[in-house]
Amino acid sequence: MEFKFSLEDETFRRDLRQFVKDELPSDWEGGGRWPEETDWDLTREMRKKLADKGWLTMHWPEEYGGQARSIMEQTVYREEMTYWGVPGTDLGTGAIGWVGPVLMISGTEEQKSEHLPPIANAERYWCTLYSEPGSGSDLASLQTSAVRDGDDYIINGQKIWTSSGHIADWGWLAARTDPDAPKHRGISLFMLDMKSQGVTVRPIVNMAGSHEFNEVYFDNVRVPKGNLVGEENRGWYTLAVALDFERSGVGYSASARRTLETLVKYAKETERNGKPLSEDPIVRHKLAERKIEIEVSRWLSYQVAWMQSQDMVPNAEASMSKLFGTELTQKVASTGMDILGMTGQLSKGSKWAPLQGYIQRLSLSSVSSTIAAGTSEIQRDIIARRGLGLPRA
Repeated sequence: MEFKFSLEDETFRRDLRQFVKDELPSDWEGGGRWPEETDWDLTREMRKKLADKGWLTMHWPEEYGGQARSIMEQTVYREEMTYWGVPGTDLGTGAIGWVGPVLMISGTEEQKSEHLPPIANAERYWCTLYSEPGSGSDLASLQTSAVRDGDDYIINGQKIWTSSGHIADWGWLAARTDPDAPKHRGISLFMLDMKSQGVTVRPIVNMAGSHEFNEVYFDNVRVPKGNLVGEENRGWYTLAVALDFERSGVGYSASARRTLETLVKYAKETERNGKPLSEDPIVRHKLAERKIEIEVSRWLSYQVAWMQSQDMVPNAEASMSKLFGTELTQKVASTGMDILGMTGQLSKGSKWAPLQGYIQRLSLSSVSSTIAAGTSEIQRDIIARRGLGLPRA
């Protein structure tokens, strides 16, 4: 692989940074992973501006509203937007990252024409309806049912940990259509209008005090058969393709790098026992370790992107990037809490909270990072079997 970006890629990176400088408030400091919670109007405005430039779906083919830009340009975009915490970039990523691409592969012409333009134009938000109370890592054990009834399917069951389910227009739903088939072979994928009768969304407020997750209940919800994506009972294989889109991002190292820079600045400006924290050898050592790990994570992500640009399938490599990146997120948060000391436990709103409680919130929210989108245990299993060729235990 090349250990540098092309001149075109670096020019694009400069354009992105200029866009951030021009469009975001001068005092913008990010706001974490879910800025839409604190400024929904700004989130919608920024997302529309990104869509108008064609950046939201830049990697899509032109006939579907994209720009057919390269995988590496997409990686540069994701890295810069995440580093700067641009609102609207993460919201509905599922629609851009896997709903749209999977529809291009497995959807009908009617499905493509109905759903792809609104995604590309930032007019329709999606949520992903996979996990259930009893089906997380073993997703193929899901029990939400879809029973054929004439021209409809009737959905009954429950989903959990549904990100943005409370603001989503549509849902990307995995349900069991054949309860007697082996668990991987009886699942189908559907597109669900979240305003359908019988859909109930209940908030889940996490321990960081944020509402991003939800429970979703289905009580005899009717879904037209035209909303079935691909073949009935073959949804697992389409779903697996979609998960590969999710696991190949560069956002982990980008957000960790921004956090580390914040911590370095804090250590330089804060004195303890009459000396700046930055002169404490333990603090310096911890910051240096995190810096090295951030660069490792960054290059693992670059490798995944490069492999995709060469039409290779980075299956185990994507899991390596996801595993290392999410565990890095927790390490950076833990390092931050160590450096901030006891006051680091104070939340936003307290006048004594250092960095406005940002590290405290990150410490709490990062707990789920090694669970969401496939646990670390699952990633290690993928690396062992698909990457190293090891047998099943």
